[in-house]
Amino acid sequence: MREVPVVTARAAAALIPDGATVTVSSSSALGCPDAVLRGVAERFTEEGAPAGLTTIHPIAAGDMYGVAGIDHIARPGLLSRIIAGSYPSGPSSQQPPRVWQMIERDDVEAYNLPSGVIFQMHRAGAAGQPGVLTHVGLDTFVDPRQDGGRMNQRTVADLVELLNFRGQNWLFFPSVRPDVAIIRATTADPQGNLTFEEEGSALGALDQAYAAHNNGGVVIAQVKKLAPAATQDPHLVRVPGILVDAIVVDENQWQTTQTPYDPAISGQVRRSLDVIEPAPWGLEKVIARRAALELHQHDIVNLGFGISAMVPRILVEERLAEEVTWVIEQGAVGGVPLTGFAFGCALNPQALMPSIDQFTLLQGAGFHRAMLSFLEVDREGNVNVHHLPGRRHVTAGVGGFADITSRARAIVFSGGFTAGKRSIGIDGGRLDIEQDGAIPKFVEKVGAVTFSGRRALEQGQQVLYVTERCVIELRPEGLTVVEIAPGVDLAADVLARAAFPLRVADDLRPMDPRIFDPAPLGLVLKPAQPLSSAASTGAGTLTAQGANA
Repeated sequence: MREVPVVTARAAAALIPDGATVTVSSSSALGCPDAVLRGVAERFTEEGAPAGLTTIHPIAAGDMYGVAGIDHIARPGLLSRIIAGSYPSGPSSQQPPRVWQMIERDDVEAYNLPSGVIFQMHRAGAAGQPGVLTHVGLDTFVDPRQDGGRMNQRTVADLVELLNFRGQNWLFFPSVRPDVAIIRATTADPQGNLTFEEEGSALGALDQAYAAHNNGGVVIAQVKKLAPAATQDPHLVRVPGILVDAIVVDENQWQTTQTPYDPAISGQVRRSLDVIEPAPWGLEKVIARRAALELHQHDIVNLGFGISAMVPRILVEERLAEEVTWVIEQGAVGGVPLTGFAFGCALNPQALMPSIDQFTLLQGAGFHRAMLSFLEVDREGNVNVHHLPGRRHVTAGVGGFADITSRARAIVFSGGFTAGKRSIGIDGGRLDIEQDGAIPKFVEKVGAVTFSGRRALEQGQQVLYVTERCVIELRPEGLTVVEIAPGVDLAADVLARAAFPLRVADDLRPMDPRIFDPAPLGLVLKPAQPLSSAASTGAGTLTAQGANA
């Protein structure tokens, strides 16, 4: 029986030839084969090889908090081109990761493409198909009529094509046929069969392995431990050993960022939700509370990073955590999505799906609504969430955002109305704007389009922008203020603080003052609705009796 060699990370690096295309399975530190990437860097330092690599990352490899990931190999001469759904991100106060510095200096060709599409490009390459024909990314920065996903001046080649097929415009993304796949699991047996029992997700490991193996490439698997032959439950094997060429053992691999191992993330135990601390009081919590009013009982809801990631904690506080099912792009279904370092994982998940299958749900609009965040919004309702000039490492990139919003039935974008130094108090159910931020976030034209308002209107998507002082709706006639916070002056604090004219609804409503009170809301979600009518929903309700009434 064939056995797969167990080698050091440095020896595994010797399997990568110069000029290779290397695909890496990761989501920040979640599933990151960090030891193997370190081994590649060590070989390059010693030998100057492998040189001229193209690397592909459906989701970011590594973070800014202890797992270097892509930064191990972000070196001129080693890395020639990178195609990624997202990149390591962190606060503006920290030094940008090496890979961002290379992008800024034009030391590497760099593309930012939708994560779900990149996974599908692998599946197409594995199946011998030419590529992916999709509406994901149309009318956004990914569209070749805009930036084509290019990230700097050095990057000139067109990876994305605009095609007209049967009277409709589509984007075409070429298939991926890598020379090497670097993936990660928990356990390998002598035949190379991989199980993921301590992982927060299998991510895209199987399809990335298929893409390399089926095209004559090499698959390197990093694992935490080895198992004896014939002891693995075949139902738990997520990558069969027939695809694996080398195994690297790293007993110290972390489950995810700043988390060596938490069995409640991998579903091996269920933990009381009492371990989830209440969200800190402030403007972000006010915004998250208002966003939560858009939820219905039994909703299937996608969640993004930023303020929106606080919404599940609001439901936990209101004793409503089981009333909706969260789905996140890394693969978790159900449970409570975690914030901060462990974002991308969920506590007590019901299921852990491969990312590519989760994106089938998301691209196909098989969920009720998305809770996402924004950096800036313009007069057409376009949203920029991925591009912050001068501080690009603060944002991870497009990630799954374009996949999720391409057909989502209803979208709630959350964010502050302005940016910059500001002093805004919350007192007695009212907002008190003592000093406003000098930087408008509702701008004439966004710096880059991550979400197209025009396309959303054409598709009949329901779109709301929730801020601390007002709620704005995307309507055919323009962005329209539909709710305003108590204590806010409509003319001075809203209309005058946007860089373009906002419309005001004839039935302008006040935001409920209880949103601005730290006491429990008493939130009662709207009745459940069929998936087909998810775009025709109103806000949830509050009761005076409280959450347990």
